[in-house]
Parts: sequence; C-alpha cells; structure tokens
Amino acid sequence: MKTIKYLSWVVMLTAVSVILSFLFNVFDVPRPNCNLEGKVVKLADGDSIIVLDRDNVQHKIRLAGIDTPERKQPYGNMAKQFLSDKIANEVVCVGWYKKDRYQRLVGVILFNDEDVNLSIVKAGLAWHYKAYQKEQSESDREKYADAETYAKKKRLGLWKDRRAIAPWEWRRR
Repeated sequence: MKTIKYLSWVVMLTAVSVILSFLFNVFDVPRPNCNLEGKVVKLADGDSIIVLDRDNVQHKIRLAGIDTPERKQPYGNMAKQFLSDKIANEVVCVGWYKKDRYQRLVGVILFNDEDVNLSIVKAGLAWHYKAYQKEQSESDREKYADAETYAKKKRLGLWKDRRAIAPWEWRRR
C-alpha cells in the first residue's frame, strides 16, 4: 500500500512538473529564482552537482540550458574545475523546473546573484544546449546564445579548438 501511495506522489509530482514546464514555455514566464537552497557537496562533472538541503537531503542537479564536455573529453576536467572554483562547498540557490529521465532536478544555479550556468558558457567551457532551449525563457535563450557566440569569437576555453566536438556528439560516438 505504501508503494502505491509513493508511486501516486511520484506520478503527481511529475505531472505538475510537466504542466509547469508547459506553462513556462507557452507564456514565457521566467523560471523560479530559488526554489531549493543548499550546499554544493559534490560535482559529478561540469554540468551536474549534488546539493544538500537544510534537512540533509541530497538533490542531484543538472544545470539547465548548457552541456559541458564529458570528463574524458578535452576541456571536460576544465569545465568541472571552473564549476568547482565557483561553487564547491558553497550555499547556492537552484531555480529548478523539472526532473530529467535520470530523476535529477533540472535548473539554474544562482550564487551571489549570478547565473552560474551562464557563466560557464561565457567562459567558453559549455555549449548553449539548443536542443532544450525551448525550456528557457526568451531572454535566457538570447543570453546563453550570445554568451556562446562571444566565447567562440574570443576563442575562450574549448573554442580554442576549431574542431571541438559537442558532448551530445561525443556520447553518440
């Protein structure tokens, strides 16, 4: 019986997440600024972290709107180190709006009022993940696309390599 109640809650929360995502996209409503606050206790890679909330519950977070090189890919460790230098062991706000297929919360990390996801793109250590740009507000889509264009023009980070392979292509190979 407990399993059925648990599954009912999971289904309900997933439905709410899908509905909110739809409404955000249709009405171009900005994402919540902070609906989870916690300490960054682990960095899996340049675009995935674990946050420990006030109740000592761990939350796996996938940074929205970006994709960094994989760990074994050139610049993968640099992206992770950049993220670590910014937020490791810091208390951050997460504006999350859905769960992905791995049950990670997908959202924007805010630290000292800075969009950390965007800062990684500006540094040339991530792609603006255009496959998911419809989940972003129009203003965020523009900011992230502009940041990627800027990093490419300035040949920052991974853009020093004219043959940089996008992580989604790397994973496919």
